[in-house]
Amino acid sequence: MSPNDGGAAGQGAAAEKSGAPYDIPRILAALPHRYPMLLVDRVLSIDEDSIHAVKAVSFNEQFFQGHFPGRPIMPGVLQIEALAQAAGILAVEALGLAGTGKLVYFMAIEQAKFRTPVEPGVLLDLKATIVQRRSRTCKFTGKASVNGKVTCEVAFTAMLADA
Repeated sequence: MSPNDGGAAGQGAAAEKSGAPYDIPRILAALPHRYPMLLVDRVLSIDEDSIHAVKAVSFNEQFFQGHFPGRPIMPGVLQIEALAQAAGILAVEALGLAGTGKLVYFMAIEQAKFRTPVEPGVLLDLKATIVQRRSRTCKFTGKASVNGKVTCEVAFTAMLADA
């Protein structure tokens, strides 16, 4: 991971692996997710074992209409999904899966802890690390945070499979 975890300088060269930064078009090429389930807006840095991505949490998100009226809070399960999507991008890059048609599927979620509510109007930092690689599975740890304050921590396993 880049020592510069944010700012304009960290969004260019640090996120480059094959020439272009991980903006929305490149994220759409790496993940099968689409609106309203696409929960990664930009990748700030990526290396062979870790990724730092962000989700801009907007009041216009569909889930805020009902979670909760009068006190909008991002559901914890969506924080985990955002971390898993970031890990999916990491797996595609680290395992050389781009263009193969392989997908990364959840197998297990373990040790999920929710620390602080995520409210609209923030940038949710998503950091995921591969902790174990096998031929068809990977184990990850993930941590979501806002302004350095942890909102969610999780360990999860994903399976690589044909679409």
